[in-house]
Amino acid sequence: MVTAAQVKELRVKTGAGMMDCKKALVECKGDLEKAVEYLREKGLSAAAKRAGRATGEGVIEAYIHTGGKIGVLVEVNCETDFVARNQQFQDFAHELAMQVAAANPSYVSVEEVPDEVIQREREILRQQALNEGKPEKIVDRIVEGRIAKFYQEECLLEQPYIKDQDMAVKDLLAEQIATIGENISIRRFVRFVLGEGEV
Repeated sequence: MVTAAQVKELRVKTGAGMMDCKKALVECKGDLEKAVEYLREKGLSAAAKRAGRATGEGVIEAYIHTGGKIGVLVEVNCETDFVARNQQFQDFAHELAMQVAAANPSYVSVEEVPDEVIQREREILRQQALNEGKPEKIVDRIVEGRIAKFYQEECLLEQPYIKDQDMAVKDLLAEQIATIGENISIRRFVRFVLGEGEV
C-alpha cells in the first residue's frame, strides 16, 4: 500500500507529477530509491534539471474575483513562446492568480522576504513564546516552527494549494515543470482590494 506521504516525498525528490510518483511507487513496491530510478529512466524527474534554465517568455494573467472586489495580476515565465501559448501553462497561471486572490501572500518565495522582516518576526514570536510561559531552552525551537508557519502564510510557493491542502504551491509548480517540459518561474504578482488604502 502506497501512502500519500511516500508520494509527496518522491515528488519533492524528483519534481515528477503526483500520478507518475504514485505509479512509480506501486511498480517499485514502495521502495523510494527504486522509484526515483524508475522515474529517471522514464525521464520524469526532469524538473530539477530544468531549474537553472532562463525563462524569458510567459504570460501576465488577470483574475477578478466574483463581484469585482478583488483583482490579481500575476506574471508567470517559461522558456519559449510555444509553451506560453499552451493551454495547460495558461491554466496554471490562472490557478496561481486565484491562489493569490484567496490566500493573499505577501511574497513569491522565502528568498524574497527581507531580513529585517524576519528579524522583527523572530523577536515578536520569541516574546510571544516567553509570555506564554514557555521554558527558555525550547523557545528557539518554538520560534523556528512559527517562522515556518509564517512562511506558509506569507510566501506564495510555501502556501498550501487552495484546491489541495496536502500540496504546496511549489509542488504544483514542480508538477507543471515536469509535465510541460520547460523551466517555469513565478516572477511577481499584485493583488488589489476595492477601497484598500482609502483614508
